[in-house]
Amino acid sequence: MIRIHRHRYTIALACALAALAAPAVAQEKNSAEKAWDATKSGSEKAWDATKDTSGKVWDKTKDTSEDAWDATKSGTKKATKATKNAGEKAWDATKSGTKKATHAVGEAGSAAADGTRKAGDKIGEHIPGTAQNEAAKAAGKQ
Repeated sequence: MIRIHRHRYTIALACALAALAAPAVAQEKNSAEKAWDATKSGSEKAWDATKDTSGKVWDKTKDTSEDAWDATKSGTKKATKATKNAGEKAWDATKSGTKKATHAVGEAGSAAADGTRKAGDKIGEHIPGTAQNEAAKAAGKQ
């Protein structure tokens, strides 16, 4: 009989412990679901925030790139125009300077040639048998 009672006590104790553990197991399952729901909700919020932020970053990058391209195009056009204008001005100045220099060189060359001719005529007046000498005799310079 003692053996049966011992067995009954063991069963009763096991049932009592199971009765105490059942809410804890149910509560643990409920806690796991709550943790999963919280994790899932947090992940969704993080994903939405990431999508929203990355979209804003992309839009800002795109706008900045377009502004930079527009500035580059505008600067390039201005530089091209300035270079063209400067080149034309330099060409006009070169042409004008070349004309003036050519004219001055031509006049200097003519003056030098005239001086050389006059000196040659003076020398030729003193050399007998030259046209200048004959002309000087006829003019009475000798």
